Amino acid sequence: MTDFEARSSVLPGKAKVNNNIAYVGAFSRRQRMCQTYFYRTMEEHGMFVETNVKENERNEHEEYLRTAIQLAEQNVQNGLGGPFGAVVCKDGVVVAKGANKVVPSCDPTAHAEMVAIRLACQELKTHNLEGCVIYCSCEPCPMCLGAIYWAHLDHIYFAHSKSDAKDIGFDDHFIYEELARELHERRVGITQLLKDESKAFSMWKDCHTKVHY
Repeated sequence: MTDFEARSSVLPGKAKVNNNIAYVGAFSRRQRMCQTYFYRTMEEHGMFVETNVKENERNEHEEYLRTAIQLAEQNVQNGLGGPFGAVVCKDGVVVAKGANKVVPSCDPTAHAEMVAIRLACQELKTHNLEGCVIYCSCEPCPMCLGAIYWAHLDHIYFAHSKSDAKDIGFDDHFIYEELARELHERRVGITQLLKDESKAFSMWKDCHTKVHY
């Protein structure tokens, strides 16, 4: 039994949910025929419930996701970075594409999702990507997930899970563990200083020309 089948076998029937993260099996005919699965809650990470996504909508989502997968494969084939790709779409149109560029750009934040989000913002000339959808060859890491929330993207579709990424050496579970710890318990030293001297927050609070984001 595959990991996908194991998760499917424990689902208690069909249910509708409003979560905005979907697992799309894009690597076999069996998975492509299954309906989209959504996270029930962040705490129940990995537990999915079936939704009634229309077949034509699912096919469209899968085509965009295949593009992200192709970007990841091309990245590996050409030796340009890690096996990750991402595509941002709006109203059924591809706005931006990104592939992992961490090593060639000497930028540890240049994950595929980050690259695609930056390009999408430049293309649309906005910091707010509300109304956009992102397709990722792999489940976004904590950094990319945070960027997706800050950019206000509507929906995430991904192929490989973070467990799949762990199996090939990309394990970000320790970051989730770190976030759950008190500051003094974390691996990276964190020290707060000069709070009373900083006026930036009070200046922002009183600023009448600020743009909320």
